[in-house]
Amino acid sequence: KKVTKKKSTPKKVAKKKKVTKKKSTPKKVAKKKKAPKKKHIFSARRKDITTSPSSGMKPYKRKRGEIYMSKPQLKYFKNILEIWKNELINEGNRTVHHMQDESSNFPDPNDRATQESEFGLELRTRDRDRKLLNKIQKGLQRIDEGEYGFCEETGEEIGLKRLHARPVATLSLEAQERRELAERQYRNRNTGYR
Repeated sequence: KKVTKKKSTPKKVAKKKKVTKKKSTPKKVAKKKKAPKKKHIFSARRKDITTSPSSGMKPYKRKRGEIYMSKPQLKYFKNILEIWKNELINEGNRTVHHMQDESSNFPDPNDRATQESEFGLELRTRDRDRKLLNKIQKGLQRIDEGEYGFCEETGEEIGLKRLHARPVATLSLEAQERRELAERQYRNRNTGYR
């Protein structure tokens, strides 16, 4: 048998087509629609009220040579406590009005249960606020008596930074830590944990 070689022919190269870019059309921007207004929920402001108004204020800068709990310092902290007190009272009044306005008798038991649980939560929150109001009132009384800023247990300075963070503080940081440690030990002894 004879084997014949195939003749090789040069390969044809395909010509590249010119690609024309499509002109991009600008995207249409949808107009923003306003969301329907939601009912005012009082618990949303809770964070703002339980943290003292001092969290939004600049800390008191002690002047060189200024004595601890001078008149300007007492005025600064009295102002913070009074603002905080007024905010808590106003929030309590809003809760009362909200509960009076929103107290409707829902035919659906689930709706009624939801409303009752919301009211219960608001009342617990206001109870905490009531206790905080008592602490604020005691702080204002301590300012008037000249005892504000000093630890109830040791008589030491509480410190401006601590008072700025927690204006109703009555114990120095060390005394507070000792009290919390004693409470923890007492609780563990009563529950049987070691």
